[in-house]
Amino acid sequence: MRFRLKAFGLHLLASSCALSLILGTLYFGWYRWPGWHLTEVAHVVLVMVGVDVVLGPLLTLIIARPAKPRRELKRDIGMIVAVQLGMLIYGSVSLWSGRPLYYAFSESVLQLVQAYDINTDEWDLGRRTNPDLAPHWYSLPRWIWAPLPKDSAEREKIVGSAIAGGDDVIAMPRYFKRWDEGLPELRTKLKKVDAVGYFFGPDKKILKERMRAAGFDPDGATTMVLTGRGRPLLAVFDPTTVKIKAIFKAT
Repeated sequence: MRFRLKAFGLHLLASSCALSLILGTLYFGWYRWPGWHLTEVAHVVLVMVGVDVVLGPLLTLIIARPAKPRRELKRDIGMIVAVQLGMLIYGSVSLWSGRPLYYAFSESVLQLVQAYDINTDEWDLGRRTNPDLAPHWYSLPRWIWAPLPKDSAEREKIVGSAIAGGDDVIAMPRYFKRWDEGLPELRTKLKKVDAVGYFFGPDKKILKERMRAAGFDPDGATTMVLTGRGRPLLAVFDPTTVKIKAIFKAT
């Protein structure tokens, strides 16, 4: 039994270190709050943990017998590790492809923009026409303003695309502008919690309570919704400086 426990411990240590390194890098680089919540990738991470930290070492505990020939033991552990590596690569690629790149203010909401939201053509076009704000493989999340273009024909084209489920302006880096350029307009879009349409009665009650507890006035026009693939959040601004003071969950 000691031999099995030793093999299990070594396998668990190696798997945990590899997974922690990958998830730690992705979290601290791209998925920090509020990215992790808005991308809703917990299910991918749970599968990675289940296969790489639970199932793999557990199978090693089962098959690692002192009497088993070393060649056969190496083969069996190698097969387990191969499955683990496959899951680790799949999960890492999924997380990398969906990493947060922008938090965009557009029209009257804040929206998370993930890497796979921007297609290759827009990616390249953005680099050519708007290099300062275009994404790169190493880009960390940035807060930007994504206004619709002034050209009416182009504007109508983008709006029509968004309504039909196609690309919206938040997926077009060529139109991105610096965050501070959009603050005057953003200030005019701030609302009271009751006027934010993305939350229902119980959610608004929770948000108001959390705002009060943090020292904010829930009846002031200081909030804006922050959306992504997960449940929306509520961003609270200082109406004078237009800086985000807090971001609250409704659950």
